[in-house]
Amino acid sequence: MERTTLFVDVLLPLPIEGTFTYRVPFSLNDEIKKGQRVVVQFGRKKIYTAVVLKVHENPPQGYSVKYISSILDPVPVINNIQLDFWKWMSEYYMCTKGEVMNVALPSSLKLASESKIILHPDFDGDISGLNERERSIAEALHNRSKLTISEAIEIAELKKIFTLIKNLIEKKVVLVEEEIHDTYKPKKETFVRLSEKYRNEENLKEIFDELSKRAFKQLEMLISFIKLTNNNLENGEVKRPLLIKSVEGSASQLNSLVKKGVFNILTKITSRLENRESSTSVDKIKLNEHQQKSYSEIKNAFKEKDVVLFHGVTSSGKTEIYIKLISEAIAEGKQVLYLLPEIALTTQIISRLQKYFGEKIGVYHSKYSNNEKVEIWNNVLNNQYKSEVQKNSYKIILGPRSAMFLPFNNLGLVIIDEEHDTSYKQYDPAPRYNARDSAIYLAKMHKAKTILGTATPAVESYFNSQTGKYQLVELMQRYGDIQMPEIKVANLKLETRQRTMKSHFSSYLIDHVKQALENKKQIILFQNRRGFSLRLECEVCNWIPECKNCDVTLTYHKYNNQLRCHYCGYSTKVPEKCPSCESNALIMKGFGTEKVEDDLSIILPEIRIERMDLDTTRSKYAYQRIINDFEERRIDILVGTQMVTKGLDFDNVSVVGILNADNMLSFPDFRAQERSFQLMAQVSGRAGRKGKRGEVIIQTYNPKHQTIQNVINNDYYKMYIRELSDRYKFNYPPYYKLVLLKLLYKDYHVLNMGASYLASNLKQKFGKMVLGPEYPLVSRIKNRYIKNILIKIERGKSISYIKSELLKEIDKFNSHQEHKKILVVIDVDPL
Repeated sequence: MERTTLFVDVLLPLPIEGTFTYRVPFSLNDEIKKGQRVVVQFGRKKIYTAVVLKVHENPPQGYSVKYISSILDPVPVINNIQLDFWKWMSEYYMCTKGEVMNVALPSSLKLASESKIILHPDFDGDISGLNERERSIAEALHNRSKLTISEAIEIAELKKIFTLIKNLIEKKVVLVEEEIHDTYKPKKETFVRLSEKYRNEENLKEIFDELSKRAFKQLEMLISFIKLTNNNLENGEVKRPLLIKSVEGSASQLNSLVKKGVFNILTKITSRLENRESSTSVDKIKLNEHQQKSYSEIKNAFKEKDVVLFHGVTSSGKTEIYIKLISEAIAEGKQVLYLLPEIALTTQIISRLQKYFGEKIGVYHSKYSNNEKVEIWNNVLNNQYKSEVQKNSYKIILGPRSAMFLPFNNLGLVIIDEEHDTSYKQYDPAPRYNARDSAIYLAKMHKAKTILGTATPAVESYFNSQTGKYQLVELMQRYGDIQMPEIKVANLKLETRQRTMKSHFSSYLIDHVKQALENKKQIILFQNRRGFSLRLECEVCNWIPECKNCDVTLTYHKYNNQLRCHYCGYSTKVPEKCPSCESNALIMKGFGTEKVEDDLSIILPEIRIERMDLDTTRSKYAYQRIINDFEERRIDILVGTQMVTKGLDFDNVSVVGILNADNMLSFPDFRAQERSFQLMAQVSGRAGRKGKRGEVIIQTYNPKHQTIQNVINNDYYKMYIRELSDRYKFNYPPYYKLVLLKLLYKDYHVLNMGASYLASNLKQKFGKMVLGPEYPLVSRIKNRYIKNILIKIERGKSISYIKSELLKEIDKFNSHQEHKKILVVIDVDPL
């Protein structure tokens, strides 16, 4: 019988246009399917993992076709909806499908010949369960720290090495090198157990009598332990933080009981996302009348609209409504995607959702290792490879923007919480997508419903709700009829004149902070700059240290006594004297979160202060530790950047301080007023969420500023109308679409000529729609100069046609020899 000659069109994770055709060996004819990963040789020596887009019988003309080396998956790991979604993203965001693939797949699913493997840190050296070729790789890695894929091919004497490496990864013998910097560390929790001696009731009575005479607080803790374990003296265990919190006690009291032999402390390894059964039925959630009204409106809106903008003030109880809607989607056999802008938010929302949905929840984000991501990927796909911890397929996926790339096949509901947040936008590498807009399209492909939840909607989203594209549902009352926080202004101009400022803190703010601390309450202070001092300056000649690679001043970081660039990472020591005039009069100007923390510790030396910014949250569990410590009241004052503004729920915060509102308001960007309102309103919402009304202190030199007044009056609509008027006048979104072209090159003369040439051609084609070229605020980063060209596209015009013509002009530009080295970066809908 004659065998059919099959070919496949494959996609490579490279920034190259189009697909590539390979021939399928006859032996693999019955196995090859669309959506599988295959190993292919690309170029003379390089090997890549590619994704099959099409299986066909049409041989390409004009060149000989290479064979695929092997098939990595018994079943497709990328489904048709994902492939169509990748195609849409590449077209809308004007990038290649290979760039989308590169972002969408975890690293462990796209090995290449340049990849390196290392021994898994948990591998104990036992090679008895490995075959001969697997053993040869393991033994080689014992002698060398790492191997390239090419080296592994030589050692194992096997060209089709990817299947072998895949098996070694699954057996936890090796890791892909990128993972060593973020090696999976199991979560460890400390538990308290009654020592064997005091499980006897007579001995327990004796210690009760002894403690009642001399250590009443310790007695309280012992009684609380017994209550929390439901009198289970034999096997009862309580988490250490829970026991301390239950009596508002301290670690020293617990340590005393341990020294007396009453308690034993044990550490257990638990899953980061503890997959326990749900403890509460969703039916037990009782919505108040305002929540019930919003819930009914959302349900009715979904009959006619696919997208609902849910505008609810902070602490109004939006999450309870989400839980009800999630429960209904799951009951219909659907999957749910719950997007959050920051990893920090997942820590709190997990515990709230897990209470109702237990092990049905999976978490996916960038802090997880590549192997963990692959486990979640396979679980969502079809639970093909069972994880040791997770035995059931996830119905709900929680995570930031990368979570939307998982292989959903039956999405029923997409929730985009804090939809206004700029963290949903990816800036580098391509695709430079907005996860909010992309997730709405993904939901449409699945015929699913979408909720955009926020207390401060993006102007574009609110506009869409006013023009009929989305349905608007509002919830303007806080849960439990708690009042919105009282927002007050500290006039920095007045306090500076009266000399009542303490460092960067007004006396008005310090007085409120001290009062809150006396009442055993917590405080959040917001400063949207990290570092210690924004810049160093010579008082004599005004010399300011600048980055050698970028056109920015260096920021001083006290903790390592360095000047650092926040764009390229360049750092240098602080000079002892001015290198320009040799004066010793170097002073610090401006302030960041590190200086706020430092100065506060001088003003309030007994207070426990913690900082939450990019510098303190680089490690995998840093967010979780800081948030848990604040929830457990081990921190009195939390100082932070934007991270502290985003949906966190702390029940003991009574005062929020915004240290420098003017910097946000004066930023040269058409969205500055909108973002300032959102940031101030969001951080204000962290105050007084339970019990007594909270207070917010805004420090400013301009108390009468219209945006500050809008925040004080919680008047989103007035801000929205004003912004709409300005944007209509100056041709900005939502009335116009924006496409930003960013040109980069190391020689600014060549860049200037190239940018002028491209802008001139674009203006001939598109006229007044094209602005620039202009240098941005930071005109050089990593030794490459930057020039921007902005294209404004009026609503109603054919965006696809303009994008097509724009790509033609860029191709034409790149075809000129003198322009080939200039990098052109396309950013659709820039933020």
